[in-house]
Amino acid sequence: MTKYDYDIGVIGGGAAGLTVAAGASQLGVKTLLIEKEPRLGGDCLHFGCVPSKSLIKSASVFHQMRNASRYGLPNVKLSPVDMSQVNAHIQSVIDIIQVHDSEERFCRLGVKVEFGQAEFVDEHVVEYGGKRVSARTWVLATGSAPVSLPISGLEEVGYMTNEDVFRLDELPSSLIVVGGGPIGCEMAQSFSRLGTDVRILQRNCQVLAVEDEDMAEVVQKNLMAEGIKLDLCAHTQEVRKGVDGVEVVYERDGVEHVIKADKLLVAAGRAPRIKGLKLENAGVEYDKHGVKTDLRLRTSQKHIFAAGDVLGKHQFTHAAGYEGGIVISNAVFHLPRKVDYKWLPWCTYTEPELASIGMNEKAANKAGLEYTVWEEHFADNDRAQAECEPDGKIKLILDKKEKPLGVQIVGVHAGELAAEWVVALNSRIGLSSLASSMHPYPTVSEINKRVAGKVLSSKLFSEKVRKTLGYIFDYKGRACTLD
Repeated sequence: MTKYDYDIGVIGGGAAGLTVAAGASQLGVKTLLIEKEPRLGGDCLHFGCVPSKSLIKSASVFHQMRNASRYGLPNVKLSPVDMSQVNAHIQSVIDIIQVHDSEERFCRLGVKVEFGQAEFVDEHVVEYGGKRVSARTWVLATGSAPVSLPISGLEEVGYMTNEDVFRLDELPSSLIVVGGGPIGCEMAQSFSRLGTDVRILQRNCQVLAVEDEDMAEVVQKNLMAEGIKLDLCAHTQEVRKGVDGVEVVYERDGVEHVIKADKLLVAAGRAPRIKGLKLENAGVEYDKHGVKTDLRLRTSQKHIFAAGDVLGKHQFTHAAGYEGGIVISNAVFHLPRKVDYKWLPWCTYTEPELASIGMNEKAANKAGLEYTVWEEHFADNDRAQAECEPDGKIKLILDKKEKPLGVQIVGVHAGELAAEWVVALNSRIGLSSLASSMHPYPTVSEINKRVAGKVLSSKLFSEKVRKTLGYIFDYKGRACTLD
């Protein structure tokens, strides 16, 4: 039998790679982890989820302070935001979490951690930093990078992406955000709340284009109400340096427009990190969309797996962690476990948040499915009213057999509310169980119970049931009727 330096080698120290490395090593597998950057944690810790949510919270607190009168409190006179202090706070949060993703912790778990750019020599051998190592099994978990758009002049103006927007020394006086997806909307709202004049350029005719129009519209209206300018259906043509910043030329309905700002943020999606791996030396198939795998996350070389953003599919940290678990099942236990994204949840952390699990109406229509929609509004939720957060709704989509296809929530704490549906749908808990479960009052979570109850109420309080009960028990019907 061929001898290898390691049982398993993992390339990439983000969510997927760390999941595989930690799990495999604790199961007695001799594990190597190679990370290109000088620290573990990946994009989520250093450039994505953690810094962005820290910034969102800082901006939200400042926004509430500026709008204290909304809660019956006296107005507060505030000093301008010192961006260096905000970024210091963000870095302190990263440093706290970094301990969990440190080389020392993974060494204690038994993982050998190395740093450097890895490239394949052949299907079992990888080279990095002048060293060559072999592994029986390899896992590609190199993540993704911001997409570079083919816009004239873009590379000359010094634009920002999510990888450097958290390093600003000063708060920009004005900001153009190219892209109205989750990252673009989250960053636009955050900087606007901190005091920046923000404008979003979106090629699609709605923000958050993958979401249903009625749900995205709630977010869109709130962004506009806070003073963010939206240029939708806008095709960016050119970017150039201005006297005091940047100028962006875009076309809409055949008319050319020029807008100016202090800074430019490009938030138009992410692409898998494949460059430099020399996957062709290992015989691994890939294209511009990502590494190709089967449902067991095996590449064209069955001993080489891939997980996380490098797949180019579901670019979420929780999806990467889930995929890491699938790899462990197949690569370590040799159990033929397949990925199943049916109940994959996701959330955009604007205020209000927009969370989804399963199919929305767009997806159901695309699949040609018959469905019904049941809604409950936050305006009818007592806790949402008490917190002055009445905007939004929950939307439950059922197939023709009245089985859930998906749930979308736009409103306060939507991401947290979605967790109840994650458990219910994955565990096949029926709507009757959800509707009959006691939820503490007053909580926003009651909205989940009420939308499930609506489906059942339509049957329980039907004319047929009333007539049957009246016949059996001689009930007399309504005691009061308004004209």
